[in-house]
Amino acid sequence: MNLTQRFRFKLNEFALPLFILVLAIATGLIEPRFWSSDNLVNLSRQLATLMVISVGQALAVISGGLDLSLAAVLALSGVYGVIVMNKAGLAIGVLMMLLTGAGFGFINGCIITVFGVSPFIVTLGMLSVARGLALIATGGLPLYDVPSALSDIFGFSNVFGIPTPALIAIATLLLGHVLLRHTVFGRYVYAIGSNTRAAFNSGINVRVQTLLIYTFTGTTAGVAAVVLTAWVSAAQPLAATGLELQSLAAVVVGGVALTGGMGSMLNAFYGVLILGMLSNSLNMVGVSSFMQTLVIGLVIVIAVVLDKVRRNGV
Repeated sequence: MNLTQRFRFKLNEFALPLFILVLAIATGLIEPRFWSSDNLVNLSRQLATLMVISVGQALAVISGGLDLSLAAVLALSGVYGVIVMNKAGLAIGVLMMLLTGAGFGFINGCIITVFGVSPFIVTLGMLSVARGLALIATGGLPLYDVPSALSDIFGFSNVFGIPTPALIAIATLLLGHVLLRHTVFGRYVYAIGSNTRAAFNSGINVRVQTLLIYTFTGTTAGVAAVVLTAWVSAAQPLAATGLELQSLAAVVVGGVALTGGMGSMLNAFYGVLILGMLSNSLNMVGVSSFMQTLVIGLVIVIAVVLDKVRRNGV
């Protein structure tokens, strides 16, 4: 590796952290409240749900797929969890949220592997299925009879000053990192994402691994349901609408290749942090929500273009 290549490698490695640092410093200079403890705590709670979902999305994208049903499954998991929780207790309700997410992920994986259907089509269809089931279960109305214990434990408690939702998000991110970087399963994910046919020819059971990938991805939706339901103290059938696209945007902005086979959980973390800080910064300086949508959209498009240019060595 020559000097130019080394410089380019280091620039690529530190570009996103530097951008995050510059964004934080610039926002702090314009609006000093950005660095207040109240704002940082609030920001960590706001980003927790997106962070958890993005871990699952990153795994799916690295494997060469994606999951557009995540937000809808999150909403359905929250609805089913609260219904069960009020009849069987807090622990069973939380377990129901996790099982609902894992179950939908398992179904996605089964359809993708058994019938060879594109993950885009399958998860797009399951998005409507999950939303429909959530609306049917609630009659289209939010459920506000959430046990206070859920909000107290998972929504507003702190451990050493760190909000519980943020700790859950960090734990999910670390679990995703360990699975990708330190297990055989992680190596299979990269192999499948790089070249499915080559992975199959090398002896990898692509069907089983894909099934595991989408089961894990669905489980992250269940975890996110616990966090979001506890934070807002309600289970809404239309909760987190559009979050699946935000998670996909975060993954791409963070540097995960949409073509699969490249990326890490650190990339997902960077992407979530950039989108969250950008939204928070624009809010604090008084930018309208309409303009925020435009700015964030432009950032996503620019990030994709720059990533493509970087990977092609242009």
